[in-house]
Amino acid sequence: MSDLELSKDAQKIMELVETLPVLELANLVKALEEKFGVSAAASMMMAGPAAGGAAAEEEGSTKKTVMLTGAGGQKISVIKIVREITGLGLKEAKDLVDAAPKAVKENIEMAEAQDIKKKLEEVGASVELQ
Repeated sequence: MSDLELSKDAQKIMELVETLPVLELANLVKALEEKFGVSAAASMMMAGPAAGGAAAEEEGSTKKTVMLTGAGGQKISVIKIVREITGLGLKEAKDLVDAAPKAVKENIEMAEAQDIKKKLEEVGASVELQ
C-alpha cells in the first residue's frame, strides 16, 4: 500500500476502515472533511499526477469494482444479496438496487469481485466488473 509508518492505533483504525461498505466509507470521509475542515481530494491533488498515476495504474491491475447494472426479475433476492455484501440496511440496499447501474463494492481483489458477481448473477442480477 504505502511506505508510511503507522502507530498501532492508526493500524487498528485502518483495519476497521477497510471493512466498511462503500457507502459508509463515503459518509465517513464526508464527516471527517466537515469536522476537520479538510478535503481528501485536495491532498490527492497535491500529491501530483505522477504519484497518483502510478498508484492508479498499479491498483488497476488487481483491484476491481463490482457494478450492478440491473436487478432482473428477482429484485427482492438481489436486495438481500446486496445487504449481505455491503452491510447496508434494507432501505439503503433497495435504493442502491433501484439506482442501477451502481457500484456495489469498489477497489476489491479480483477473487472477491468474481465471488460477488457470481452471487448476484445467481439471483438474476446483471453485473459488470470494472
